[in-house]
Amino acid sequence: MTQWERLQQLDTVYSQRAFDLYNGDEFPMEVRHYLAHWIEGQDWERASRDSSQAAFLFQVLLENLDNQFSRFVQEKESFLLQRNFRRYKQNFQVSVLPLWICEALKLLNMLNKNYTARLKNFLSDISAMLDAADVLHSALINEELVEWKRRQQKSCIGAPDDTSLEHLEKWFTQIIECMFQLQKFLQKLDELVGKMTYENDPIPVRKPPLKIRVDTLLTHLIKSSFVVETQPSMPQGRGLLVLRTNVQFSVKVRLLYKVPELNHVMKVTVSIDKFRKFNVLGTLSKALNMAESMNGGMVADFRHLTLKDQKVGGGGKGINDLSLSVTEELHRINFQTQFDYQGLSVPLETSSLPVVVISNSSQQQSAWASVLWFNMLCPDPKNIKFFETSPAATWPQFGEMLSWQFLSCGKRGLDNDQLETLENLPDTNFTLWVWLDGILNLVKLYLSDLWSDGSIMGFISKGKERLLLKKKQNGTFLLRFSESIKDGGITFSWVHVQTVKPFTSTDLKQIALPDILCNFRIMVAENIPVNPLCYLYPNTPKDQAFGKYYSEKTGEENPYLKYLKTKLVFVSKE
Repeated sequence: MTQWERLQQLDTVYSQRAFDLYNGDEFPMEVRHYLAHWIEGQDWERASRDSSQAAFLFQVLLENLDNQFSRFVQEKESFLLQRNFRRYKQNFQVSVLPLWICEALKLLNMLNKNYTARLKNFLSDISAMLDAADVLHSALINEELVEWKRRQQKSCIGAPDDTSLEHLEKWFTQIIECMFQLQKFLQKLDELVGKMTYENDPIPVRKPPLKIRVDTLLTHLIKSSFVVETQPSMPQGRGLLVLRTNVQFSVKVRLLYKVPELNHVMKVTVSIDKFRKFNVLGTLSKALNMAESMNGGMVADFRHLTLKDQKVGGGGKGINDLSLSVTEELHRINFQTQFDYQGLSVPLETSSLPVVVISNSSQQQSAWASVLWFNMLCPDPKNIKFFETSPAATWPQFGEMLSWQFLSCGKRGLDNDQLETLENLPDTNFTLWVWLDGILNLVKLYLSDLWSDGSIMGFISKGKERLLLKKKQNGTFLLRFSESIKDGGITFSWVHVQTVKPFTSTDLKQIALPDILCNFRIMVAENIPVNPLCYLYPNTPKDQAFGKYYSEKTGEENPYLKYLKTKLVFVSKE
């Protein structure tokens, strides 16, 4: 029986005192509970004296958190624990980094003050500090940076993920600064050896490997700190990563090592891969500077770039070596610069996520579908041959991506009922994506407020629609998207399950949907027009649901109504 299990058997008064120790995020109770066997099997007293052992145990702790997270993923009831353990790991990494930096600075300060003293313990301390730096380096580059890049990739297709770089910039800057300080100290050791040495002096033997480690860490950190902060996009484009020839686009790169001495010093050049022949026009070289960033980051913001097809041979365009359509060809925008600082010279390069380049607006829908498919399924941004053997998506993957699209267009994603309806749609003579893209455009242009506030049920089968309305009072209606209109349409059904012809973008350009609902009439007996719409499902009075959206414009103010002396009313025969 573990100590933790015995602790839970104590009287409430005593066990509560122990549990109070785990109330904060410094070491949460769930971590203590699920990792009890491992925690109690380690020599923590030794770790408190030996920084190398502490660094090793910290890395193993992170691995155990990952393993426990993977176990939770397989248990459907453990969704909250999944999120918590991911957050606990991030909190541990965030909290240990400042501690390491603080200890490193203390050690460097002590070394700088006493570098004339004879340095085996000091050399051992430096080696231990580099062991800890290796752990942090791995956590920062192989985990935190990789996770940020994946979050950015998903955010490009609508995911509501945080893609801010402030924390990463702070961590990169502080660790790199510590490494430069350590590099300076090792240089002072060289000066010391030049002035005075003795038989069996450990410095000439042990310092070169330490310097190699420092230089290797520095080089890798600096190379990894050069990233694309804002992916390529056109001002009026369909979405990120879809570019059109002869139309300007923008893209922004950032160096996560923030150092004022390099402001306006490092020149960044831009190019595109040679997969298809393009000329890149515009300002192709810009200096990293702090003026183009809201928070003073080191950025180069390319705002007016243009791609132009390069003429080949007898006037033809570049030839695609692969049997792919234009909207399946993937290209990368590349950036290069040179880092020269404090004696370290490192060439840097980074690339955008793959972009699709089109030549006319009719290709936008297909191009955006390719961007969605790639960034949903491919975690490797370098795989520009992805569509040669494009894998199939699972429904959960596809459904999550669809939900992001509605979230970005109308500030509300799809719930489980809506996704279930989409999964079981009847066959049509057009593809699911073409139909959904038309609906998304309809939401974005005309229905965003109604979608955001939940007024539109949207996706519901006809069978379930009948079931919901059958038991409601007369005048109850719901709004849903039409399954028969390729380019997107919305309709409403009411008790007794009557449905009107769907309203398309052509209709909604003339009169807003709330005004249609307000003024809609059907002809009943004796040709009397009656509005059958009284309550938005389940029981919200229509004017309460839509009153704030009703238009009060006169004919002079509304260009669509300026020749009419009466309201524009949609009338349907019963």
